[in-house]
Formats: sequence, structure tokens, C-alpha cells
Amino acid sequence: MERVVITGMGIVSPLGNDAGSYWDRLVRGESGISVIDTFDVSRHKTKIAGLVRGFDAESRFGRKDARRMDRFCQFAMAAAEQALEDSELALERMDRARVGVYVGSGVGGLQTLLDQDALLRERGPERVSPLLVPMMISNMAAAMISIRYDLRGPTMSPVTACSIGNTAIGEAFRLIRSGEVDAMIAGGAEAAVTDLSLASFGNATALSTRNDEPAKASRPFDSGRDGFVMAEGAGILVLESLGHAMRRGARIYAEVIGYGATSDAYHMVATHPEGIGACEAMRLALRDAGIGPEEVDVISAHATSTELGDKSETLAVKRLFQERAYRIPITANKSMTGHLLGASSAVEAVGLAKTLQTGVIPPTINLEVPDPDCDLDYVPNQALEADMSVGLSNSFGFGGHNAVIAMRAWRE
Repeated sequence: MERVVITGMGIVSPLGNDAGSYWDRLVRGESGISVIDTFDVSRHKTKIAGLVRGFDAESRFGRKDARRMDRFCQFAMAAAEQALEDSELALERMDRARVGVYVGSGVGGLQTLLDQDALLRERGPERVSPLLVPMMISNMAAAMISIRYDLRGPTMSPVTACSIGNTAIGEAFRLIRSGEVDAMIAGGAEAAVTDLSLASFGNATALSTRNDEPAKASRPFDSGRDGFVMAEGAGILVLESLGHAMRRGARIYAEVIGYGATSDAYHMVATHPEGIGACEAMRLALRDAGIGPEEVDVISAHATSTELGDKSETLAVKRLFQERAYRIPITANKSMTGHLLGASSAVEAVGLAKTLQTGVIPPTINLEVPDPDCDLDYVPNQALEADMSVGLSNSFGFGGHNAVIAMRAWRE
């Protein structure tokens, strides 16, 4: 079997629109949450989100092409462009039938759908764009990346809600490991901070209403948490077989060594309260990697800042690692980025790769009074330097989807 490594990374996020800016702010413990100013939130319970700032699609893609892509697709294209440039992958010298794209989105082109529905109601069917459907459907990010770079390998858009990023990375990892392809573009993108989604999540009492203190609203594992904070962006990785990467002298960030996926088979939106499916996904990722729980040095938690979710993930970690759970540092990136839904675990995979590369674990900010039921080491409020080799990235989604990837630090 082929070994699989990460050779390129791209980010569009509330913490910055490139991997370097994102990582710097993550390590410093800065929040990317702010008051929503992109639409009227005066009647909403929640008025805050993790918004992408300073992103100019027209200057990047040109006016015509930008207008033919929904915002989620724009984010995915920009992050893929960064990741490919970062990897220095010479596509012109590769068999492009052996390079594929697994990039998903949980919601897809929601704002495009809303805009066109408004046009239909206000001005009639003649005014609806013929591009509505291709702009709206969630596979279009993967398709557009494939088209732009003439990548003719396996291309699809996994839809596993908030675990999409890890699903895409994990399934791409399997393809490369089996020898079917040489490289894959993998990740997730989301642009779902809209009037409609904010209302729906708000009415479900799932969102934080700490509107006066946006930077303190996302607070995983803290007893004062009151819900998650919506966010938007994209995270894209270039994955390659180790042999291919070594032959071309590529820079390697980290090695992907395992992947585990399960279903809670429990509830539409609630995670299993005992964390059974999450625990099993972690166990499967370690089994796939051929290592035991005693070899894990750090965990990037799903940790959305919801009461049930944070408790169940804590229980899952305890169930798998037993007493050692208390000695494993756990970081919660969503405390700074908010919850990027289908893009979240792809963005967090970049964070874990950088953690293993640099030996620095980003903090979990806003952890002031820990929930008594959440009593592990969540690296509170200050980044931690540590000697690390193996890390897990957890991701769980509506419908009970669980996806976990295992990485190992790259040592030349």
C-alpha cells in the first residue's frame, strides 16, 4: 500500500484567507467572530457569525466567472488554487487521470437559491437564471476545480454534514493508498451564513446569543456556553502518495496514516449522548493506522460549543483512552473560527498538520469556567508547545455521521 502525505494547503476563513494568516491567528488565540453586517439581523436572536473578510471574488476570478459561482464555490476555488500553488505540483507533467478531487459542501449554493427564488416571486419566471441549478448544487465546487485544472481522476462531493472535510480527506486517502491515483485535492467549503439559515438554527436554539461579546461567544467545554456560532470558508489539502512526493522533492507537512467513519444511528441532529459512534470512529482510525491509543499525542476536537456535543465528545475520548485521556492535550479550533459546517474539519485538518509540523498546539479560547463534565486538558486560552508525533482530528455531523483522520508528524 502507498503511504499518503500532505504537500499543499489552502484556506479561506474568518481568521484569514491563506494558511499562514489562519495559523498565526489560531496560535495567538484570536477570535474571528463578529457582528453580521452582510444582511439585516435586527429581528434575529443571534446577530454574530464567523465571516470571511477581505475576499474579492471578482478581482481573483474576473467579474464574469465570479458571477457564475456561488460564494461557497468561490471559496473552494480560492483555497484549491492556494493549495496547488503551495504544493508546487507540476500538473503538466502528470497523468491527470490519476489526480482527482473530493471536495464537499453541506449546504451548497444556498444564497444563490434564495436570490433566485426572490427574483421568481418578484419578477416572474422569465428572470430566473438558467445557471441557478449548476450554481446551487453542492458538487459544483469539486466539479469546477476539476474543470479548471483538467483533473480527470475520481471527482465527487461527499455530503456528510459537518464531517464532510474529514470524509473527503479520508476517502481521498484511501484512493491514494490503494494505488488508484497519485494525488487528490480534498476538503470542504461552505457559505451558509444567510438570513434563512440563521433564522432556522436560531429557532432551533442551537446558536449562541452572546451578541454583545462576539469574540467570547464560541466557548467549547466552558460551563457558560450557550450554542455554536455559524461561520463560513473553505479548507483544501493536496494529498499525494509518498513515492510521488519524494520523486519530485516535495515539501511534506504531515502524513495521513488512518481514517475511521461510523454512524451514530441515533438522531437527526443530536449526537449520541454516550459518544459511542465517535469513540468507534477514533478507534477505527487508529486501527487503520496500525497504532494503539497510547501513541496519540494530541486531538483536534469537533467541539462545537454545544452542551450535549461537548459532553459526548469528552465521553468518547474517555471511553477510548481510559485514564490516559487526561494526559492528551485537546484543542478546539471552533472557539476561534466558529463552526464552518461542511468546511470545518478540512480547515481543522490544516491546523492539525501545522500542529504536528511546528510542535505548537493552538489554544481553546474562552475556557474560563470548565463544565464539570468536561474535565480533560483542552489547552485553555494559551498555546502549548509539546513534543508530538501522532494526532487525531474529530468531526461529527447531523444525521450521526462521524469521521476521524489520524496524522503523523513528518520526520525527514
